[in-house]
Amino acid sequence: MSAPKKIRMARQLESLGVDIIESGFPIASRGDLEGVRAVTREIRNCTVAALARARRDDIDVALDGLKGAAHPRLHMVLATSDLHLRTNCASRMNRRSKQFSTNVRYAREHCAEVEFSAEDASRSDIDFLCRAVKRAVDAGATTINLPDTVGYALPDEYEGHVPPGHRFSRRRTWNYIKRAWP
Repeated sequence: MSAPKKIRMARQLESLGVDIIESGFPIASRGDLEGVRAVTREIRNCTVAALARARRDDIDVALDGLKGAAHPRLHMVLATSDLHLRTNCASRMNRRSKQFSTNVRYAREHCAEVEFSAEDASRSDIDFLCRAVKRAVDAGATTINLPDTVGYALPDEYEGHVPPGHRFSRRRTWNYIKRAWP
């Protein structure tokens, strides 16, 4: 989507009272970075988020795109499903996990709101997923997102992943505010 189209869409979403606008994935292309910058300049009444993989170069480009936002949010994603884990040996995952914590902390030092999304959470090993979420929260993530990235799970099956008594909405993507996570 071009920058003018992103601005048009963002203005409409803002007028509808949407609280968070995902403005793009800045490292994907120069055009996407410019689109995020344009939305950031225009939108003043809701949070503007930019997507980044849990890598320093992605984070830096996303932060650059969010400069000047009234309410910026860095949305970091890390693959956590068994499907992704099978392609990495355990030592690489442990090393990656430590890097991940450092990168969440770095993002939080530069942005008041940091959202962590566990990509393909519905197919993730629950123990690994919990460790990833704990690392994210401990490193400063303010929002936890456990998406059913590929639409694999049914809502009732997915609800089983949520500890009893915790807040969630009945959508494919479950958002947990840090305060709600133990």
